[in-house]
This record gives sequence, C-alpha cells and structure tokens, in this order.
Amino acid sequence: MTDNFVRNSHKEFLNSLISGNRLTSSKLANNILNQRVSIKELYENIIKKALYDIGVLWEFNKISVATEHLASAIVEAILNELYLKVISEEKINKTVITACVENEFHQIGIKMVSDVFEMNGWNVHFLGANTPAKELIDFIKITKPDVLALSLSIYFNLPVLENMIQMIRKEFPVLPILVGGQAFRHGSQNVLLKYDNVIYKSDLNSTDLFIKTLNQNG
Repeated sequence: MTDNFVRNSHKEFLNSLISGNRLTSSKLANNILNQRVSIKELYENIIKKALYDIGVLWEFNKISVATEHLASAIVEAILNELYLKVISEEKINKTVITACVENEFHQIGIKMVSDVFEMNGWNVHFLGANTPAKELIDFIKITKPDVLALSLSIYFNLPVLENMIQMIRKEFPVLPILVGGQAFRHGSQNVLLKYDNVIYKSDLNSTDLFIKTLNQNG
C-alpha cells in the first residue's frame, strides 16, 4: 500500500463517514480490499485512523456527537459485512475473550482486535462494550480462555481498568491480559507495568505479531 494511496483512501473514507454515507463508505472499504490491501491494513491504516480523526473533531467541537455516533455505526456495519472475509477456516485450539472495560461504550477497536484473532484461527468470544468485571470473571471461569483482551478508549476510565485487572488477578493469577485502546495514545501505558503478564499493544500489527508468537509457541 503506497503512502499516496493510504492518504487518498483515508481522506475519502473520513469524508464519507462525516457525511454519514454508509453506502459510499462500504464501497470504499471493499474497493480498497480489491486493490489487494489486506483487511488488517484496511483496519489499521484507513478505518482506525479515520475514527481517531473523528474523535479529535468531536473533542474540539468540529462535529456533533450525533455525527460521531453515526460514523461509528457505519464502521460497525462495515466490519460485520467483512466478517466472512475475516474468519479463518483453519481453527486452532486456542480461545480468547475480548471486551471493553466497564463504562466503555466504544467497541470498534476491540472488534478489530477480535477479527485479528479470528484471522489467526482462534475461537473468539466477543463481549463488546461495557463489560462488568464480575460477569467477565464468571465468563472466564466457564470458557477458560488462553488470553483475555481488554480495550480502553477513555483515559478517565483507567482506574476502572486497573480495578478490573486486580479483580481478575485474584481469580486468575497467570492469565495473559492483552490491553490496548485510544486511551493510551498519549502515554499512561506504564501504569500497566506493575501487573504481571499484562501486555500492552498499540496497534493491530503488533497485536498480530503477538498472536502469531503465541501460535508458534503452542
């Protein structure tokens, strides 16, 4: 994917989201894939970047919350459309639970992470937005995952994430916990260093490498 192609595609996709045009946004996403761009690249370099830009525009009152919500809804619909292109036919005997922390309602990032696990053959339990810690712990006991992945979008919810990690650690001392999200764009990931086996990943490429390493190590 060339830099010019990325810039132009990102600009077109961002404008289509801001205008609320679901059909155009969907066509753009599929046209990008038809240029032999991988789904992971589409997610990371086009969709994620556009959503981050929309978040900044909303933060500075350049667009309304309604526009931001509509853009998110369009992206979620596109991710659902692409699901059959995501899922791997070759399944491995590994399971991940993916969820947003309590009070987090932005679930697109963790949905993309879920899809990267799916591409690598994992069995994925996607719990989505606003997952209470107690219910998450109960679900972990039932499903016995190999990895738990948590997303944090709003920086002010960092204490909520820490509380969840502490609760989970009491029940599951060695369960690997993968953490990421927009809340860590400007730092604060060092807070996670005090917790054993809590791994921060900043993007889908590093997440994919982390998963592939787990696959190779059995």
